[in-house]
Amino acid sequence: MSRIGNKVIQVPATVTVTVSPTNYVVVKGPKAQLEFQFNERLGIKVEGSTVTVTRPNDEIFSRKIHGTTRALIANMVTGVSVGFKKQLEIRGVGYRAALQGNTVNLSMGYSHPVDLEIPAGITVTIPKNTDVIIEGADKQAVGEFAAKIRSVRKPEPYLGKGIRYVDEYVPRKAGKTAK
Repeated sequence: MSRIGNKVIQVPATVTVTVSPTNYVVVKGPKAQLEFQFNERLGIKVEGSTVTVTRPNDEIFSRKIHGTTRALIANMVTGVSVGFKKQLEIRGVGYRAALQGNTVNLSMGYSHPVDLEIPAGITVTIPKNTDVIIEGADKQAVGEFAAKIRSVRKPEPYLGKGIRYVDEYVPRKAGKTAK
């Protein structure tokens, strides 16, 4: 029995969910419009302000995609109504970020600056040159771009320098000790 898959998704009044007979789901809201093609085996029903996902049988594949499909639809509804946000923090002497048009320019101690193109549907704001805020309606795209920025210079364990999430804990190691 799927605990997540059996939960009912509550849809806010500002959001509309439409499902085609082939399980092509379109979610429209004040922030954006998201679309996704789900597996046709599952039953996705919109009744008033709720969405339910049912599976036809208890085969292994049906059980696997049941909870995943429900979670993806719930994330789509949350994304178009509230949106998702990731905050990154840059630590280190001389490490900084800047916004140049549609690219994020990172100076991370390399011999060259690192330029990352901002994907469509995502907004990046840099209030200080050591803080990066990534917002968007698609949870996967926001998380993926945040991880891409973080991978430029991951936090190292000795001094803690690098790019980290705001709520991330970086375990610290002791350095060399004299005898």
